[in-house]
Amino acid sequence: MKRLLALALLIGISGACLAADQAATPAARPNFVLINIDDLGYADISPFGAKKQHTPNLDRMAQEGRKLTSHYGAPVCSPSRASLMTGCYPKRVLPIPHVLFPVSKVGLSPKEATVAEVLKAAGYATACIGKWHLGDQPEFLPRNRGFDYYFGLPYSNDMGPGEDGTKSSYGQPLPKKKAAAKNPNDDDMGIRGAQPPLALVENNQVLEHIRAEAQTTLVKRYTEKAQQFIRDNQSKPFFLYLPHSAVHFPHYPSEAFRGKSENGLLGDWAQEVDWSVGQVFATLRELKLDQNTLVFFTSDNGGPVNQGACNLPLRGGKGSTFEGGIRVCTIAWWPGKIPAGTATDEITAMMDILPTFAKLAGGKLPDRKLDGADIWPVLAGEAGAKPPHEVFYYYQGFKLQAVRSGPWKLQLNKQLLYNLQTDIGEATDVAAQHPDIVKRLQEYANQMADDLGLDGVGPGCRELGRVEKAEPLINHDGTIREGFTGKFSKLP
Repeated sequence: MKRLLALALLIGISGACLAADQAATPAARPNFVLINIDDLGYADISPFGAKKQHTPNLDRMAQEGRKLTSHYGAPVCSPSRASLMTGCYPKRVLPIPHVLFPVSKVGLSPKEATVAEVLKAAGYATACIGKWHLGDQPEFLPRNRGFDYYFGLPYSNDMGPGEDGTKSSYGQPLPKKKAAAKNPNDDDMGIRGAQPPLALVENNQVLEHIRAEAQTTLVKRYTEKAQQFIRDNQSKPFFLYLPHSAVHFPHYPSEAFRGKSENGLLGDWAQEVDWSVGQVFATLRELKLDQNTLVFFTSDNGGPVNQGACNLPLRGGKGSTFEGGIRVCTIAWWPGKIPAGTATDEITAMMDILPTFAKLAGGKLPDRKLDGADIWPVLAGEAGAKPPHEVFYYYQGFKLQAVRSGPWKLQLNKQLLYNLQTDIGEATDVAAQHPDIVKRLQEYANQMADDLGLDGVGPGCRELGRVEKAEPLINHDGTIREGFTGKFSKLP
């Protein structure tokens, strides 16, 4: 009898432990869909305050999910994407002054493990559909960075010849063709002058020379490819990375959405992106995958105000370390796992994606230093969840410009202190009233001197990937780089 009681007690304890463990950890091996919009302002979608464009699918996503109101990218594109891919501060893994340009000799190092490589090693099917922007040479492109499938542009949609419409939005006059540069590489970061034709790439083949009219088809084509990837991999765990070229300038909404918002072409394109989100959700629901799929929607950086973006109530815009340049509108969604209709103001960042997805997928973390944290407790709304980041560092290129801890943000150059909880617009300096907080935040900043550095390349910055000779994917005469030819060796 005693043995039976002991056995029953043991079973009960084991069952309780198992139940507690299952409550703390979601269902095994969820699917991941990560939608990353280019240059979308903090208030360019209605869940975050947009008034001139309407985004009903994102409204529903927020109603059924959780808004992350203090989620950070980087001031510009390439650094933000490097952070997302690697789980590190951008400067640690991609120490460059700004962004990568076409025909860059450098890119994200092959020594860095990406979130796609971590998930692929855990048995996931992986796809990148959209803008990459971490190097356009073969060594740096998605198929060599853990993605089974790639369809998209290797960098921003404004990086091409002006006569192709890359420097002007839909309907604007196109400049005359310029002669190709004699020395094509401005520097290791790539070509800023006479840039080569903009290539649409599928896996390791150049499909098309993207001109103005083709830009209007990108959202639809990306969406259809994303839906097909989900259908093709519905019986296995998958990671879909969907980084739209929209809504980066130049603005090219399709005819179906043109003129439909009250905010010009940018608003129209934001509404088309919302349609794309709705199509992805419709596919997940149709295939009954929605209950085991984590969908994460975000932007790489704040919106450029001079091009129609809105970051209110945040100050500033793209390129800056004011909140409007680096804090991005973000929503996480997973029915039954992420509490519906909620929000969190805890500090989260792009660098948290890799450790969080790895934990949920049972993947192995890279054996290199990471700066990101597993933010699942925050996403799940767990009571008493520990803040993921005691300190957050705001880098613009090489320079550390600000530090945040809790609600306090110190702008280092002028020693301006803001309480973001009561002054989200960074309007009132309260340094004189809180010298102790200024001192503490400055000490946090000083701790970075021996790691990433306060300016320049610090000892904790890792090497860039590098090639000896960089070549365009499409030359100015229309010929395609060797190894990327498929149907065509020269595009019409």
